[in-house]
Amino acid sequence: MRPRRQSLQQRLSLWFAAQALFGLSVVCLGVYLVTAWSFGQKQQDELDQKVVLVQHLLQEAEKGGDLQFLQHKLNDFFSMQDEVSLTISHAGRELFQSTPAPGPHWILRNLEVPWTQAGKTTPLSVQLGVNMTQEERLLQRLAWTLLGAVALGTALVSLTGMWLVRRGLRPLKVLAERTAAMAPDKDNPPIDAMAFAEELRPWVTQFNALLLRVQRAYVQLESFNADVAHELRTPLANLLGSTELALTRPRSNEELQTVLASNLEEIARLSGIVTDMLFLSQAERGGAMRTRAATHLAAQAVDVIDFYDATLEEAGLRAEVRGDATADVDAALIRRALFNLLGNAIRFATPASAIRIEVAVDGPGEVSVAVVNQGEPIDPAALPRLFERFYRAAQARDGSTRHHGLGLSIVEAIARMHGGRVFASSQGGETRIGFTVRRGG
Repeated sequence: MRPRRQSLQQRLSLWFAAQALFGLSVVCLGVYLVTAWSFGQKQQDELDQKVVLVQHLLQEAEKGGDLQFLQHKLNDFFSMQDEVSLTISHAGRELFQSTPAPGPHWILRNLEVPWTQAGKTTPLSVQLGVNMTQEERLLQRLAWTLLGAVALGTALVSLTGMWLVRRGLRPLKVLAERTAAMAPDKDNPPIDAMAFAEELRPWVTQFNALLLRVQRAYVQLESFNADVAHELRTPLANLLGSTELALTRPRSNEELQTVLASNLEEIARLSGIVTDMLFLSQAERGGAMRTRAATHLAAQAVDVIDFYDATLEEAGLRAEVRGDATADVDAALIRRALFNLLGNAIRFATPASAIRIEVAVDGPGEVSVAVVNQGEPIDPAALPRLFERFYRAAQARDGSTRHHGLGLSIVEAIARMHGGRVFASSQGGETRIGFTVRRGG
């Protein structure tokens, strides 16, 4: 069984209680120890005073040399001292015993005082005691009082801490309610970060940015689904229509071959869409390049131009490569990106014009490859969307049965796989579309 996880409120409340218990215990223990030390010090001082007094009385009695005088003096002094006891012995014989006698809760001090009588000096054994019963009772009461203070203080601090924690976490509950009411398919206004505590503002800001990305992705996904359905519907409808028409009556072999050839074209188109979608899906999931090696980009551009040689001649165009650079890239992917860019440029280039493939070093770690053609300019509003899936600018609608609008999206994916980016510009009758790659891969 998985352990039950405590809430943040419970954890903070328990920490408040634990800290209060520890802190109050330390303080109360310190108070108790200091008080007990003070009582002990007071009794030691009192003992010192009594010792001096007894020594003084013994010195006076010694001058007279009369033990009866000494007993009389001691009786007069200690008759009213219930908290002090005195025992004096001489040669094993008890000379004086005060009342009360010392008990288990007394502090005792033993000393020997010289006594001279009849020219002979012998020691007197003196035992002086102070009763600590009252102080011990006070300490016991103090201990119970401090224990009660610890318990009551811990309970009070814990309850106050729970209230403060609940009040302090209230903005989190409000924020949770706000975020729960949001959805990617709704037009959600961003959460005002300034309405929350300073510690929550970075989180709110990041959440707003994440929600914006999710909403954009949701819109793109919805648009993508509609575009996929639209792109697949046309070839499927053509396949169904031509097949149904062929089956309405008996056909000759030549007619069936014509129908099959037409269906094959539509199937090839469907296969191309699926292949491109699989590639884009792998790129979105972080698919890696299959190979990577130092490659002359100009040589790859020349190979692509050679492939399109017949198409260029048919369109009355010419193509050339300018510049060169070496980068660690997947040569097959670079050629695929150039195939898409050059094919796009051939479709929209002005007849009898020249198409340039420009390779240039943009910086110490980046190389750019651009395909430039002369032709009708692209609407500036359409430039940022050129690399979206299935997006076609207005002038690109012609030939949509053969071009399904994924070519530039694939170029963008290839650039991203190489740590680069894409770019597009169209002005002065010249359109420039390309991508960059990192020189080190």
